[in-house]
Amino acid sequence: MQTVYYSLMRKLLAVVVVMFLGILLGRVAAGQQSRPLRTSILDAHEGVTIGVEPWTQASRYKEKFPKKTPFAAGIVGLRLTIRNDNDEAVKLNLKRIRLLVMLDPENKQELEALTADDVADAVMLRQNGKDPTARRLPIPLPISRPKPTRDKNWEEFQATCQNAGMPSSVIGAHSTMEGLVYFDLRGEWDLLQTARLYVPDLQRMTSQQAILYFDIDFSRNPSN
Repeated sequence: MQTVYYSLMRKLLAVVVVMFLGILLGRVAAGQQSRPLRTSILDAHEGVTIGVEPWTQASRYKEKFPKKTPFAAGIVGLRLTIRNDNDEAVKLNLKRIRLLVMLDPENKQELEALTADDVADAVMLRQNGKDPTARRLPIPLPISRPKPTRDKNWEEFQATCQNAGMPSSVIGAHSTMEGLVYFDLRGEWDLLQTARLYVPDLQRMTSQQAILYFDIDFSRNPSN
């Protein structure tokens, strides 16, 4: 009787182990699948998906910016999430990203993305009321601005902006990268309602093949 009992117990234990391994492997496989992008606006082609979430509320910045925020100085952060489903890495020229805003039906402006240094300079100047170039609407042309004192406070805020920004210009094969890209809207948040984000310069790194540009229309944002 004992032999039969132990034989049954071994079979039962084997079944339990197999079931446990099946559940565990299923969870691992599920974890390796691409997660949906948590963004407001999506565009995808040629194995690359770009999601954009405009941070237009002060509360969105609290986690990344515990003290000063770009938003308080009229600068918007666009959280980009870029997923590369290709078998090779993709390189993105971050310096060529542009935000196209429409001031009226016949007046459009193309804004360059700000560097972490640019954001820190603007925030420090406006915080102290020393920005003589401040105007109601954004000006895309280069303007000679006075530089704030780049002291410890400036360095700390610049590092915070850098850390919250896009970490690299290369998105690895079958991977995702995310971070903020900054644009100076002078607090004119309503311009985002009809804005477009232009991402023109992407290239597969191994084959050197160019990827068609992204022209992301913010009017498709369901929250608008």
